Amino acid sequence: MQERIACLIAHWQKRNITGIYCPDRAAFEQALSEAVPAGAHAGISGSVTLQQLDVVRGLQSRGVHVFDPAKAASREENLAVRRQGAQADYYLASPNAVAESGEMVFLSAYGNRTAGISYAAKKTVIITGVNKLVPTLQEALQRARGYATPLNCKRLSWNTPCFSDGICRESVCFLPEYKRMCCQVLILEAEAVKGRMTVILVDETLGF
Repeated sequence: MQERIACLIAHWQKRNITGIYCPDRAAFEQALSEAVPAGAHAGISGSVTLQQLDVVRGLQSRGVHVFDPAKAASREENLAVRRQGAQADYYLASPNAVAESGEMVFLSAYGNRTAGISYAAKKTVIITGVNKLVPTLQEALQRARGYATPLNCKRLSWNTPCFSDGICRESVCFLPEYKRMCCQVLILEAEAVKGRMTVILVDETLGF
């Protein structure tokens, strides 16, 4: 595993992405504090991984202002917070899958997370567990659609074709019959701006 992780971080470096490996929670908390400074403004995407790592609490404890859609009192406020977060100083998200060749796959219903990751935020911090690693980009796409999305649909009780059996039927998954979760697919292959993107890889099973 250590050799695979070293190769992955080297691939990220070639793609202008900073990769940080964290063997435990203490190392993760240190890496996060260095990646997002005190007093910054940060947006977050909905993520079981970020919840399991208690990222919002950790940021707020250091005086980081977090645009957290989960705290919104209404649907309109929720969407407004998503927009603000996507354009913040920092945007934090977790991928649905990571190819060991360096690409990362993100699915999004509303587009705030694809916007924050790819362009709108000044800096992006991607956080993932080692369980999301697969050998190739094709396998990463398969994992995102056929594994992560059905589990997220079940978690949020979204009416989708994959809800009951986990089989992706993207050709029929459209409104108003279904509440599609993967409206946008972002394949992140590289970063153009030096120093903008950091990936924190935690040696744990996190999220879906």
